[in-house]
Amino acid sequence: MAFSSTIWRLSASSHSIASSLCSLFKFGCSRISFSNSISATTSLGNLLSSNKFLRLAATKPLLSVQAVAAASSKVATVKTLPKSRPWKPRVVKRPPLDDARFAEKLLSSPQLSLKSLPLLSSCLPSAPLSKQDKAWIEDNLLEAKDALGLASMEAEEGTPGAHLDTLLFLAFQHQENQRAKRSPYVRKAHSRLAFLGQFLLELAFAELFLQMFPRETTACLRERVLGLTHKKVLPSMIKAASMDRLLYPGEDLELLKRDIREPACRSVFWALTGAIYLTLGMPEVYRVLFEVFGMDIDGKTCQPQLRNIQDLDLLSPELDGRRLSWQEICFHQAQPGALFMEPRLFRACVPPGMHQFRGNLWEAESLPNVKHILGYPLPVADSNAEVTAARNIELELGLQLCFLHPSVHKLEHPRFTFERLEYLGQKIQDVIMAERLLMNHLDQPGVWLAEKHRRLLLNRLCSRYLRDLKLHHYVVYGGERKELFDKIRRLRNFAVTGVSQAIHGLGYAVYGRPEVRRLMFKVFNFEQSESPI
Repeated sequence: MAFSSTIWRLSASSHSIASSLCSLFKFGCSRISFSNSISATTSLGNLLSSNKFLRLAATKPLLSVQAVAAASSKVATVKTLPKSRPWKPRVVKRPPLDDARFAEKLLSSPQLSLKSLPLLSSCLPSAPLSKQDKAWIEDNLLEAKDALGLASMEAEEGTPGAHLDTLLFLAFQHQENQRAKRSPYVRKAHSRLAFLGQFLLELAFAELFLQMFPRETTACLRERVLGLTHKKVLPSMIKAASMDRLLYPGEDLELLKRDIREPACRSVFWALTGAIYLTLGMPEVYRVLFEVFGMDIDGKTCQPQLRNIQDLDLLSPELDGRRLSWQEICFHQAQPGALFMEPRLFRACVPPGMHQFRGNLWEAESLPNVKHILGYPLPVADSNAEVTAARNIELELGLQLCFLHPSVHKLEHPRFTFERLEYLGQKIQDVIMAERLLMNHLDQPGVWLAEKHRRLLLNRLCSRYLRDLKLHHYVVYGGERKELFDKIRRLRNFAVTGVSQAIHGLGYAVYGRPEVRRLMFKVFNFEQSESPI
């Protein structure tokens, strides 16, 4: 009898537990608060397996369903930590300037003081120098000019050299300097100078190595430039030139951390290049690089990787034989009545003896259309008609090289491609766009200009400029490469961009910088769009 009563009590207890569970399930998930990351089914399973719930149902089988749901909600709820609010810097807003003060600020800006030198005036500070800035010039400028070999230089008023002191002061005010941190106009002017000097340095070495090593590929030339201008070697060059005290007064440059030392030295190096170029010209930039900073072309860091490439094509007589020195290259001037604006640079990119490849079908069908779209040949006032005819013949050969992809004659004739013209065109294109942005945006820092520069010269945009003129139909590819480009358009963008850069390099070697500006902003219209990336 006792055993049967025990069995009845257990069955009644289990029945009450089951009925409570069924009622709880019928109530739905609205009576239980779950977290966002836990589903209703998983939470109910965890609820059933929890010891607290079973103990509650066993001891109080007749508890109301509402009480069970309220107790189970405490078990199923997952506590989350409150999200931390993002830190926002406190900005003290100043009232806007009235018309009189705003006009006075604009008129007193050194950037608007020079009308005959727009590029130089765009790199000057946006506000007059303070007393502390002038005190730095009096204390340290003589040491800086002595280290650069410019202590005895005197410039006349109204010439670019008259602004050398101001630009040299700005060149040494890197972002880690306390003076640059306190003065926004000094920090902004330094970044603009460094932005220009970066591309000028690459163009200077491109022209130098193209003439020094006429048989090397562009990959070797790029490795040489990287070995000379890498951020790891610049601090040692600045210390060898006795300029380390001007960057960090009272501190040893070698004891500083790399992430502090190397960006500052690179920024100052670029800014010095831009300052010397704007005031004294490109020959003085070469002198400072090789005599002051002691760059060694034959050094270990400047040597490229060995490549087994046999070049059997001819060289120009002035480039064949001994290697040219940097003095012969930077002080070379074209003779009056020369065929090209840069004759030696043209011969370094377009090897002689290539006229044997002319007379093909592309020259008969495609060359007239290409010349018509690009507006070639340009009218040049020559004293002799034979000079004009010879220039036009060489120009046609250069255009044929620009539209000949390396996949056609790369193995037989490594230099009978547009790679060297592409390398030159890329560097001059960067410099022209940098100058344009500096003159159009006087109030923007160098970081903003660099991002704008990158977006305007993206590969897909440069190829788009060429495709808009329907010039991509005239590019000659190899068989396998053409099939691959037809399937994958993204790969073709790089090749079409190379054609566009080669055209700019040819225009620079034949007609000079004005022709590059005409091609970029009138023919291809580089400023028509910008990538949102």
